[in-house]
Amino acid sequence: MTTNSSQHEYLLSEWRAHNDMYAQLQSLFPLVVEVANELRATIARGGKILIMGNGGSAADSQHIAAEIVGRYKKERRGWPAIALTTDTSILTSVGNDYGYDYVFARQIEGLCRPEDAVIGITTSGNSKNIVNAIIEANAIGATTIGLTGGSGGKLTELCKYNLVMPSSDTPRIQEAHIFIGHSLCGMLEAD
Repeated sequence: MTTNSSQHEYLLSEWRAHNDMYAQLQSLFPLVVEVANELRATIARGGKILIMGNGGSAADSQHIAAEIVGRYKKERRGWPAIALTTDTSILTSVGNDYGYDYVFARQIEGLCRPEDAVIGITTSGNSKNIVNAIIEANAIGATTIGLTGGSGGKLTELCKYNLVMPSSDTPRIQEAHIFIGHSLCGMLEAD
């Protein structure tokens, strides 16, 4: 049985790891500003933002899309964003017919246009279904953006912008991803 003291030490250790990683995020700020400007340009030219990820990153995709379509902090008109993680009929039929590695690429093929931006969220940067979708988005001519961690994985070579979180620890990367996602939403709403 764990003691209150060991639980406290665990929380303190996690908090320190979180703070250590967050202290390094500032080096990404210039690139985050570039991505925010790219997303603003996407909306201004009539494009949409397509977002995808697996597991916790799927939830982050939905969260970010909801902030863009609904609102983040400011009352405004809704903007076009779609989380490619939500349509179970598409996900299961494509997974069944083509394989799970193509559940996002097939949606990109059907929904994406050159004026769009595509955001792939993967902590490793190597998730095969995200890689395939980014390849498809590049072939269409859309702007491609990665939210990754560690080395940035394959998305470093494939994406126009790859925001690589300064950690190799999945929970820390995911915490930073939602901070970056919220920051992008806030910058989209800025006058």
